[in-house]
Amino acid sequence: MSKSLYDTLEISENASQDEIKKAYRKLARKYHPDINKDSGAEEKFKEINAAYEVLSDENKKAQYDRFGDTMFGGQNFHDFSRSQGSGANLDDILASIFGQGGFGAGNGSGFFGGGFGGFGGGSGDFGFSNFNAPNLDVQENIQIPFENAALGGSYHYSGRSGSFDIKIPVGLKDNETIRLRGKGNSQNGHSGDLLLKVKVLDSAEFIREEDDLHKIIDISLKTALFGGKVSLSTLYGEVTLTIPQNTKNNQKFRIKGKGIKNRKSGIFGDLYVKVNVILPRIDELSKESQEMLKTQLP
Repeated sequence: MSKSLYDTLEISENASQDEIKKAYRKLARKYHPDINKDSGAEEKFKEINAAYEVLSDENKKAQYDRFGDTMFGGQNFHDFSRSQGSGANLDDILASIFGQGGFGAGNGSGFFGGGFGGFGGGSGDFGFSNFNAPNLDVQENIQIPFENAALGGSYHYSGRSGSFDIKIPVGLKDNETIRLRGKGNSQNGHSGDLLLKVKVLDSAEFIREEDDLHKIIDISLKTALFGGKVSLSTLYGEVTLTIPQNTKNNQKFRIKGKGIKNRKSGIFGDLYVKVNVILPRIDELSKESQEMLKTQLP
């Protein structure tokens, strides 16, 4: 179950309240808009504040620990908050989700107001009310060839946010979203993000299941009966597969490490090859071969 609020504070799900508070203080100092002028710092700061308001309240935290990001419709909290639009009252939405009067209540609300006086008078200006600012994100759909998604590489984007090359990560999955910070709409010195939802096009050769790949190859009846070697293509070039004697139709073989590289673990999946035995046409065989088969086959 995804629990992105813990990721926002860069802590584990088993973190104590003391660890939660320490992580919040550290990150809030780092991303406070009065100190950090980088693009996206203000947005990151608000996400950190949001995460702390939930996780520092025992009742809200208990609800979130039980249901995780399903409370936000399966989205991570950043995407959920941005998807509400400029006319939505996020306090009311969160109050209805957690059922506890929104983020004005709870033991986290007093911490921020009194804990960062050294940041200047602007600290109170970046609470949850500013989540109702105009949504500057741009959302678009793109299509990526199967091999490009599997191996990674470059994709030339041309759309509402301009025209430029973007990096495709290795092992990109269908319906994943690529977020490009600061490439959205701009207003009053602030820029949104460009969110590209990816449609991975089907491959004529491979079927993907998580990090493993599957393909079908044809072999002759002779190779199936007597064995042999066949050359087949993988994402990483040609390999030779040894077919043993008496191979059955639809029999599967595994080629280790020729699947897709997992971005987190760095481990490659496997390639599973299923053989399709091609039977010869009986009228293409000699009379002698036909008679031999009639007498010899069980």
